[in-house]
Amino acid sequence: MAFIALCILSPFILVIAVLVKIKLGSPVIFKQERPGKNEQIFCLYKFRTMTDKKDRNGNFLPDEMRLTKFGKMLRSTSLDELPELWNILKGEMSFVGPRPLLIQYLPLYNEFQKKRHNVRPGLTGLAQVKGRNGISWEEKFKWDVTYVKHESLFLDIKILMMTIHTVVSKDGISSETSETMEDFKGSGKRKTDQSV
Repeated sequence: MAFIALCILSPFILVIAVLVKIKLGSPVIFKQERPGKNEQIFCLYKFRTMTDKKDRNGNFLPDEMRLTKFGKMLRSTSLDELPELWNILKGEMSFVGPRPLLIQYLPLYNEFQKKRHNVRPGLTGLAQVKGRNGISWEEKFKWDVTYVKHESLFLDIKILMMTIHTVVSKDGISSETSETMEDFKGSGKRKTDQSV
């Protein structure tokens, strides 16, 4: 399915790549290591959505200052995620599953939250159709683990259909206090299980 999607969408992906190059510069593809199934590290591919603007000390400016109007459009329509089809083709990701988060979050997860890594990460997931960046980290992890416990082809198809509505309606693109999503700071190791 990923191979077919890449073949069909390749002209569209090429156009986006050219626009990213013109509007945001190089590199066109944003690469970052992320944890996948069983916390195995892989390189995630996305279209770049931010500039490289830095302060006087050489540190990157806040996301909201580097995220351009064009970058916001890519994110709101999820077009920046298209290169992840290559990750799916390589077997590192799936179409549906918990979104792959940052490596630095791994030590912060409690036992309940770690269960999100029992399956391959996805291009979309239950947390994305239940609120995207508009819900708290606790809610995201609850939906992630709910997916892990109830994973099925029927649920995958349902999530894919719901994703279309989420993207079209542009729900939950940003959190209440950030253009993207606040960093996860941890929620305590005491919670080992929750009903989902």
